[in-house]
Amino acid sequence: MPKRFVVPASDFSELPRFSGGIELSEALTVAAQQLHDTDSPHNTMRAAVRLAVHLLPGAEYAGIAVLDRAAPPRTVAWSDDVVRAAGAPDGDGRRPPYWDGLWQAPVVRVTDSETEDGCAALAAAGLRSALALRLRAEKRRLTVLTAYSGKPRAFDATAVRVGRLFTAHVSLALDSATVREQLTEAMRTRDLIGQATGILMERLDIDAAEAFDSLVRASQRENVKLRDLARRLVDTKNAT
Repeated sequence: MPKRFVVPASDFSELPRFSGGIELSEALTVAAQQLHDTDSPHNTMRAAVRLAVHLLPGAEYAGIAVLDRAAPPRTVAWSDDVVRAAGAPDGDGRRPPYWDGLWQAPVVRVTDSETEDGCAALAAAGLRSALALRLRAEKRRLTVLTAYSGKPRAFDATAVRVGRLFTAHVSLALDSATVREQLTEAMRTRDLIGQATGILMERLDIDAAEAFDSLVRASQRENVKLRDLARRLVDTKNAT
């Protein structure tokens, strides 16, 4: 079982500080290993924000948010509570406006929140700079990693370049973790449905095909997912 990624960013001592070239390559390799050593998409994102703080030049904080065209933004991983405040929707449920540019471009920079329009929430949180990078892009949803700094003009062209490389690794690790989670869930669902089918075979004195058909019909009739109905049957059986 892969280890859970719960250590703070300051504990990533094996990530070398770098100025470019080979050191950057080594740092990204270590980061990729850390990302792929997580056991769920959520833990991959938690690892990513902690790594981002250590890896991206100028970064002091980082967070990952999900942006939906029809819903307020949700911060799903963060290095510090100030990140949650910076990414919170305003009173009208609107997302921080600098994120809107990510629907058209993979990177958006805020150089100084105290002088740029629409960045009052950042300035109020004491965050002067931001570097926002797309992780995933769907038709109506974006997943975004944003690095923050309390200093103005903290993210230069090098930070953008490293950020693009890093988010490519994060995206691959997220896809991998998602596939693993889906396969694990599929196996659990298969076993659960098999147990429920066995219960119906014994209870109704029918064969496996009839028991499975009965389970499917009940799922459709009650408008309940097959997995949830199977779990209900198994839990009831175990409780008796």
